[in-house]
Amino acid sequence: MMNPMTIRGSLIELVEVGPRDGLQSEGVILPTATKVELIERLIGAGLRRIEVTSFVHPKRVPQMADAEEVLAHLGRRPGVSLMGLVLNRKGFDRALAAGCDAIGMAVVASETFSMRNQGESTERSIASWLDIAAAAHAAGIRPNVTISAAFGCPFEGEVDPDRVIDIALRCAEAGPVEIALADTIGAAVPSQVSELFGRLRAHLPHMPLRAHFHNTRNTGIANAYAALVAGVRALDASVGGIGGCPFAPAATGNIATEDLLYMLNRMGVETGVAIDALIETARWLEAQLAKPVPGMLVKAGTFPRVQSR
Repeated sequence: MMNPMTIRGSLIELVEVGPRDGLQSEGVILPTATKVELIERLIGAGLRRIEVTSFVHPKRVPQMADAEEVLAHLGRRPGVSLMGLVLNRKGFDRALAAGCDAIGMAVVASETFSMRNQGESTERSIASWLDIAAAAHAAGIRPNVTISAAFGCPFEGEVDPDRVIDIALRCAEAGPVEIALADTIGAAVPSQVSELFGRLRAHLPHMPLRAHFHNTRNTGIANAYAALVAGVRALDASVGGIGGCPFAPAATGNIATEDLLYMLNRMGVETGVAIDALIETARWLEAQLAKPVPGMLVKAGTFPRVQSR
């Protein structure tokens, strides 16, 4: 556990998930060209790790049906990692062919949610991850794994922290470049975040850790701060705060990237991302979706005016 004062001056990596986790729950299916423009805007704002799409069955998530087309338009970007979500070996093969330089896979800590979200048991999902991670390493692709529903399940309620740690340790055997814990339904509170990440860090002292929080119950930013204090140095966020899991009842959006960046900027934390450009992109996104986005800075702006970074 870090002293909160030591966070100032740290370099924190923002992982933008809006083009995937954000758009996948929207009722409007944006054209491929609009998705590409969104990603271009995010890159222009200084984001260097972006989850651009998912390689899942289009009948399950029709918003992601153009995964290959999005990657084809973007091409390779020096210094920018374009990550695709995969849930099985077929999805990985598609991501490989499309040119992803990084893949993320979700292993769900809750058995019921795993069956509903991925159509297989947690045990089978771990086996799929081990196979996919090996294939990714062989192909020179960076494999990341996320333990989803780590802080609560919409169907089973509380999730045993011991189960989360056990799943994470088993996934670590495949040598991921990073392990993330996800509050998929926005149920977590900071004390849970501190405890679970603290325990995981004790078991895996050299493993890079990432946090993924939803803001369903308005605890997302507080949880992000708790994760920073626990030593996490990569945080997921979604421009405008759009998104959520389409298979989680009553799920709402992610942390808004620009809102999180405002907190980090005011704390003296470095990210390399320009806040004004993100706010502009969130406002542009409102027009594309034809509705307001959940983020706060879209409405309030910065205070006082923060120099873009």
